[in-house]
Amino acid sequence: MLGVILSTTGCGTFVAHRLAQAPNRYPDWFDFEAPVQLGFSPRFLTNFPAEYVTVAPPPARLRYRVVPPAEYHWQEHSTNWSAHGRREFLFRFQADFPAATNAWSTAPKGTVILLHGYGLAQFSLAPWAIRLAQEGWQCVLVDLRGHGKSTGRQIYFGVRETGDLTQLLDALAARGELRPPVAVLGESYGAALALRWKAADPRVGPVVSIAPYASLSNAVMNIRNEYVSWLPRPMVRAGLCKLPGVLGVSAADLDTVPVMELHPVTALFVAGAQDKIAPVAEVEKLRALASPDSRMLVVPEATHEALSYFFDDLTPAVLAWLEQGRKH
Repeated sequence: MLGVILSTTGCGTFVAHRLAQAPNRYPDWFDFEAPVQLGFSPRFLTNFPAEYVTVAPPPARLRYRVVPPAEYHWQEHSTNWSAHGRREFLFRFQADFPAATNAWSTAPKGTVILLHGYGLAQFSLAPWAIRLAQEGWQCVLVDLRGHGKSTGRQIYFGVRETGDLTQLLDALAARGELRPPVAVLGESYGAALALRWKAADPRVGPVVSIAPYASLSNAVMNIRNEYVSWLPRPMVRAGLCKLPGVLGVSAADLDTVPVMELHPVTALFVAGAQDKIAPVAEVEKLRALASPDSRMLVVPEATHEALSYFFDDLTPAVLAWLEQGRKH
C-alpha cells in the first residue's frame, strides 16, 4: 500500500478523513519521490482504449482497459540499487503494439482482473497485463474507486470496493468482454482486496495476492515509519481510531484477517523478504488462515514497492498457479 499522505495539523478526525480521501484528489505536491520507476511505451494506452462502468453505492465510475491475448514479443529489464541510504528500483518492458495474433487470440484461457496498490492506478500493473496476455489470458486493468481516472470522493479499504468489482464483472459479461474462468492478481491494497473479493463472489477463481496487509493499522503505521516519520505516532493512531466512524464501518471490517477467518479462501501469497510495509510475517499470518491448498512464495531482496516487478522470481509461480486454477 503506497504513500498514504497525512498531515501534522488537526485532530484524529482530520487524519481519518485524509486516510479515507480518494488518492486521486490529493494535490501532486503532497506526493513523495517514488522508490520504483516504471517505464513503458505510451503506445500501450492508445492500443487499449479506456472504457467506463458505473458502480454503486456510493455512485462512482470505474475506468478499465481490456488487454487481449496476443504475441507482444515481451522483453523486460530491471535494475536494483541503493542510493542515499534508500533502495531504488527501475523496471522497463518492451512490447509490440499492435501485437500479432497467437494461438490464444480467439480462445483465451480466461480473464485476469488486475488490482493495483494504494495511490496508484492501472498503469502500475500494465507489465503483468502484457505478460499474462502473451500467455493466453485476457487481462482487465482497472482504476479502483478514487484512483487514477475513476471517480469517487473517498475509499473504503475493500468494504465497498468488492461490490464495485462484482458490478465490473457483471458489466464485462454483459458487454461480451468476459472469458471465464475469472482470476485475480492484486498488489498491496489490491492484494487485500483480491482476497476479499474471492470471499464474496463465487465467480472468482485463482487469486494471486502480492504483499497483502493483514492489519490496516499496522500497514499505515509502517508507511508512517518509512515515509513520514516526522508525523507524530499518536496523531496517526488517533486517525486510525476515528477511521471506522468516518467510513461507517467497524474496525474489524478494515482488516484482512477477519475476512480470512470467516472465509479461508485459496490463494497464492507472495511476500518480499525486504518488505517493511507488509512484512513476511504479516503475509504468513494470512497464509495460515487460508485454505490448506494455498501457497506462499517469498522473494529475496524484494521491497514492498518493487516486489511486483521481480518477474524472474514471480512469473513461473504465477503462471503455474493460474493454470492450475483454470483446470479445477
